[in-house]
Formats: sequence, structure tokens, C-alpha cells
Amino acid sequence: MGLTRLNPPSIAKPVGTYSHGVVAPAAGEWLYIAGQVGIHPDGSTPLGIAAQTEAAWSNLVAILAQAGMDVDCLVKVTTFMTHADDIAAMAGVRSRFLGDARPASTLLIIQALVRAEWLVEVEAVAFRASSA
Repeated sequence: MGLTRLNPPSIAKPVGTYSHGVVAPAAGEWLYIAGQVGIHPDGSTPLGIAAQTEAAWSNLVAILAQAGMDVDCLVKVTTFMTHADDIAAMAGVRSRFLGDARPASTLLIIQALVRAEWLVEVEAVAFRASSA
């Protein structure tokens, strides 16, 4: 993918499935993915953080796939959650989707999302190096 993951030995190791920084080469395509919430294609919202995180990440991966990319192309992921108690459940689902990919990441606990039933939202930036 041409991305270089940065985790300097002079600072603490990442505490989760992310890198402290990611460098992309000069030539390539950038994909900015709008916040994906835990809703199914039919518009329904599943119950619980694990099911909503699964749906949000499934949506994000579908957008990556349509662009000819996968999770290894992720440069930056931002996750918004409404309950700090749900971090472990969300992280378990996220880890399954990311596998060995380690994008730079930020997690924020916020008061609410646009709809009261939404518990998590994930936005991302991805990059694919030019083949030429």
C-alpha cells in the first residue's frame, strides 16, 4: 500500500489497534469516508454497541471496497461513542475488522450522536499509492 506506520520507540507504544502516525507517499488516491453509524442497509438500527459497531465497520469496509481499497489502506480512523463503558465491546469488534492494519486513530466519548439510538460513529481517511 505504500504507507509507513510510525510508532517511535521514544514514546509509549499504542494502547490498541492503531499507530501513532502514518506517512503516505506523494502519488496516490485519497478517500475520505463520512461518519458511518450502526445502521443496516434497510435503515434499521441494531441493538447494542457490538451490533452497531459491526454495522458501522461493515459499512466502512463496503465503501473501501467500492474504491478498490481495504483496511490496510486506512490512514486515520476517528471513532465517536456515547458511553465510555462500551469501549471494550467496540474495540473487540474493531480489532476483528482491522486485523493487522494499524491506522492512526482517535476515540472520543461524546454526549450524543444525531439520533438517540446511535451509540457509535466511525469516520476514516484511506490512501492508495499510484501504481505508476
